[in-house]
Amino acid sequence: MRTSKIEVVPYDVSWTKNFLEIKNEILKVLDKLVLSIEHVGSTAVCGLWAKPIIDIDVVIKDYSMLSDVVLALNSIGYTYEGNLGIEGREAFTYEGKEHLKKHHLYVCPKDSIELRKHVTFRDYLRTHPEAQLEYSKIKQQGAKLYPYDVDKYIEYKSFFIKKIYQKLGF
Repeated sequence: MRTSKIEVVPYDVSWTKNFLEIKNEILKVLDKLVLSIEHVGSTAVCGLWAKPIIDIDVVIKDYSMLSDVVLALNSIGYTYEGNLGIEGREAFTYEGKEHLKKHHLYVCPKDSIELRKHVTFRDYLRTHPEAQLEYSKIKQQGAKLYPYDVDKYIEYKSFFIKKIYQKLGF
């Protein structure tokens, strides 16, 4: 699922509820197959401006679980897309989810570096309001500069993300 227009909006308290609705639907078919389901990305950080799209990492023990997870998610409308060039993170798209908030769904093994980056970055922003404010401003500016170019938008904010990853040891 590609974003056609970049829209960055103030934090919305309903994002946590939206995440829980998606999580509950996924758990109906993945209950015994997953270790946890993490709300990651900007919508998981109270106060942070974000694109109104919920990012979710489904955590599995290891890749031996992936084929069962793919089948289970397929049964409720998700389609496996592969890792899309990012090791340690398997992407899914979907159809028939109009009742849920727009979201990105990934499956990651518990020892995935991508998972650790997502969770650590989220937790850092939750506990560092000055970084949260800076990142909000960068995201807003990026959306103004590149409203129809998601790749340029991502590139624009990547220096900040890389700076925080480096601070966190990645």
